[in-house]
Amino acid sequence: MNNTASSEQPFTTPPSPMMAQWHAAKHQAKDALLFFRLGDFYEAFYKDAEIMAKELSLTLTARQNIPMCGVPSHTADSYIDKLIAKGYKVAVAEQIEDSKDAKGLIQRAITRIITPGTALSPQILLEKRNNFFTAIVSKDEMFGLSSIDLSTGEFRASTLKTIDLILDELHRLRPSEFLATTSFIETHPRFFADLSQSFPFVVNQKQEASLASCLELLALHCDPTPLKNNPPAILAAGTLLLHLKEDLQCSLDQVTSITTESLSQFMAIDRTTQRHLELIESPISEKNTLFAFLDETCTPMGARLLASWLLRPLLSVSEIEIRQSGIAALLAMSDQGGQAREDLHSVRDIERLIARISARTGSPRDLYALARALAPLPCLQKSLASIEDAAILSRLRTLDALDPLVQKILSAMNESPPLRLGDGEIFKDGFDPKLDVLRTLSKESVSWIARYQTTLREETGIKTLKVVYTRAFGYTIEVSHAQGAKVPESFQRRQTLVGGERFVTEVLKQFEHQVLSAEERAKALEATLFETLREEIKQRAPQISNIAKNIAFLDVLLSLAKVAQKGRFIRPTVDTSDRFEIKEGRHPIVEKSIGFASFIPNDVRLSPKEQLMLITGPNMAGKSTYIRQVALLAILAQMGSYVPASFAHIGLIDKVFSRIGASDDLARGQSTFMVEMTETAHILNHATPKSLVLLDEIGRGTSTYDGISIAWAVAHFLLTTPSAQAKTLFATHYWELTQLEKEHANAMNFQTAVHETSKGVVFLRKIIKGGTDKSYGIHVAKLAGLPKKAICKAEAMLKELTEKKSTPIKDLQLSLFQTAENPILTEIRTLDINQISPLAALQKLVEWQHSIQ
Repeated sequence: MNNTASSEQPFTTPPSPMMAQWHAAKHQAKDALLFFRLGDFYEAFYKDAEIMAKELSLTLTARQNIPMCGVPSHTADSYIDKLIAKGYKVAVAEQIEDSKDAKGLIQRAITRIITPGTALSPQILLEKRNNFFTAIVSKDEMFGLSSIDLSTGEFRASTLKTIDLILDELHRLRPSEFLATTSFIETHPRFFADLSQSFPFVVNQKQEASLASCLELLALHCDPTPLKNNPPAILAAGTLLLHLKEDLQCSLDQVTSITTESLSQFMAIDRTTQRHLELIESPISEKNTLFAFLDETCTPMGARLLASWLLRPLLSVSEIEIRQSGIAALLAMSDQGGQAREDLHSVRDIERLIARISARTGSPRDLYALARALAPLPCLQKSLASIEDAAILSRLRTLDALDPLVQKILSAMNESPPLRLGDGEIFKDGFDPKLDVLRTLSKESVSWIARYQTTLREETGIKTLKVVYTRAFGYTIEVSHAQGAKVPESFQRRQTLVGGERFVTEVLKQFEHQVLSAEERAKALEATLFETLREEIKQRAPQISNIAKNIAFLDVLLSLAKVAQKGRFIRPTVDTSDRFEIKEGRHPIVEKSIGFASFIPNDVRLSPKEQLMLITGPNMAGKSTYIRQVALLAILAQMGSYVPASFAHIGLIDKVFSRIGASDDLARGQSTFMVEMTETAHILNHATPKSLVLLDEIGRGTSTYDGISIAWAVAHFLLTTPSAQAKTLFATHYWELTQLEKEHANAMNFQTAVHETSKGVVFLRKIIKGGTDKSYGIHVAKLAGLPKKAICKAEAMLKELTEKKSTPIKDLQLSLFQTAENPILTEIRTLDINQISPLAALQKLVEWQHSIQ
C-alpha cells in the first residue's frame, strides 16, 4: 500500500478559516489523501494535490502558492476507486450542514476513510475473491488472528500456536490490509520481514485493547459466545473492530456474527504447498490453477465459497459425505441441475449487495439489484424440488421466504433507478400519492408557463411578451422598451435590460414558489421513502445473508457436479483408515490441456507397509505430474468433490507437504539450496503418519555427493521415524537411492516407463514397478533443441566416462554407501536416527562434506 507523507505545510501567516479547517481535517486523516468538500467539488491541497494530479492524470493548479487539485463531487467515487486500487487510503471530509443554515463558515468533518481493506465499491473488488482486513495479537505465547470482509460481513477469529501457522493462514486469506499491535511488531520483527515479501500492503500499528473492552465491543455487533475461553481470538477480533470503528470510521452494521475455526477441522496445506500445487494462484496463468478448473459456479458467492473449500479440505468423514451425497443427487437429475444453473445465472452478488445496504452505502440501484437477484429463487426451488438429498432440501426451503419483500421492491422502484439520490426518479408513479401530486405539479410547469404566457399576451396586447427563467431572478415576464407603455400597473419591475424590462406578478410569484418547492419537496420525500425501504431491507439482513450462504452452497455443489460429469469423475471412498489407493488416477488440469484420450492414467497404493514410493526416471517423463496428481486427488476427495480416477479409497490425510522446485530468495539472502533445505526441514519436523509428502529431486541444489547423501538421509528419516512415517512420493534422479528398497520393507521402487528404439527413446508416462539407472539426459537435451555439435560432444564425453578403466562416476557415487573403510560410514552406521533432529542431521552432513573435501 502507498503511504503519503504529511501534506500539512508550515505557514508564516495565519491561514484562512477554511484552510484552518482543512489543516484540522488533514491532521485527523494522517497518511490518507484528503478529499475536502467545497461546494460541488472535492479539493486536495499541498502534497495530496500533487499525488492526486499524478495518479489520476489531473491538472495541478495553485492559489496563493498552495498546490490544488479537484474533482467534481458527482464523479468523486470513480477517482477514489482508482486511488484505492493503487494502494492509497482516502479520507473524505463532507459539509455536515446546509449552506442555507450556516452562520459563517460551513462546518465540515471526515465522514469516512476508505482503504484497500475497507473498500465496498464493486468497481475495485474482485468478484471471486474475499477482501479481508486482518489483525493479529499475541497473548500468553499464543497468537490471535481475526479477519473481516466488510464487503460481505464475514467475520472470523482463531487462535494459532506459531508464526508459521499464521503465515499459512494469511496465504489462504490473502488479505488486502493488515493490522498488528505495537507490542507484537516490537517482539516479532522477523515476522514482518516475511510479510513484506509476501503481501503488498502496509502494516498498521495500534495499541492493544483490553480483553474487557474487546468483549464489550464484540457484544455490540455479534454474539461473542463462539470465542468463549479464547482470549487471543477475542483480543484480535476486538482490536480489529476498534480500529475499523474509531480510526477508519467504518460502518459495522453488516457485521452480525462471528465464527471461530480450529485448524484441527481441516487438512493442513502450508503456504509452500499451496504455491507448488497451484491451487489458487499460478506464476504462469490463473487458468492453470485447480480453482480455475473446478470453477463452474454461476454466482460470485459460490466462487468465493469454492475457493474456501479448496484451501480448507475437511477432516470430518461425515461432512465430506454430505457434500458427496449432494453431488450424487445432482448428477442423478442432470436435466433439473441444468435448469437450476440457468436460474442461478440471474442471481447477482447478494452477499455484497446486502452488506452495502446494511452499511447505509447501498444506492437505489443496489436495492433494485438485490430484488432482481432474489427474484429467481422460487424458480430455483422448483427446479430442484424433486431432489432427494437432505442437505440440499434444507437449504432450498429458505429461498422463498423473502418473496413479498422482493415483489414490493420491484413494484415500487423504476426499472432503471439512478445511481445516487437526487439524480433521477427512484420510485414509479402510483407508489406514493403525495409524491405523485408533487411530481405532477413539477411536470406541468412547462405547459402552465406556455398557457400563462398566451393569456398575458391576449390581456395586454403585447405580442412579443415572454415568460423566462433565470437562476438569479427565477421566473420573470420580459417586455421590450418599445412595448413598455402597454405594461399593466399590476406588473412589478424586477430588472432593467439593454433592450427591455423584466417584471413579475403575484400569480407568477405564487406559481414559482409552488413549482420550486414542489421539486425540492419531491426530492426530499423520495429520499425519505428510499431510506424507509432501505431500512426495511436492512432489518432482514441476517435472513438475506443466510439465503446467500445457502445459494453459495448449492452453487458449489452444482459446479462440482458439472465438473464431475464432464471429466468422468467418480465418487471416492473417504474414511479414517490408513489406506490410500487410486486406480487409473489422472491429473485434472493436464488432462484438460492435452485431452482425455491422450492422458495416461496411473495407479498409486500407499499404506504403512507401502509407505514410500521412490520414483526414478528422466526429466519430462512424468514424475512431477504424477506426484502432484496424487496430492490434488487427495485434496479433491477431502473437499467433498469427486475425483478423476476409476477407483479411489482415501484414508484421511491430515497434512499435505511438498518440496517441488526451488528458486533463490534474494531478499532473505537464501540460495536455492538453502530454500530447499529449509522447506525439507519443515516437512521432517511436522509430518505425521497421516500426512502425504511430495519430494521432487531433493539434494539437486548442491554437489552430487552431498545431494545423494541428503536425499538418502531424508528418505531414511521418513522411513524409520515412527512419528514422521508419512505416505511419501519421492521423485529423484539419484538412482543410487533404489538401494533403500533392500534395506526397508516399507520402501518401494518405481520408475517412469521408457521405450527405447534405434531412433531414440519414447516416454510412456506410465509409472511401473522397479528402479532405473539411466537418466536419458542427452535425449532430453535433444528435445530441448541443443545444437547438434553440443549434443555430439556430450555423447562422446558420456561414452568416455562410462568406458574408463578407472572408477566410473556411478561407482564413485555408490562408494559413499559401500566402502566399509570410510570412517564417515562407520559414524553413519552408529548414528541413532531416531534420536537426532532433522536440523542436526543436516549439520552432520555439512561436517561430513568438509571432511571429504
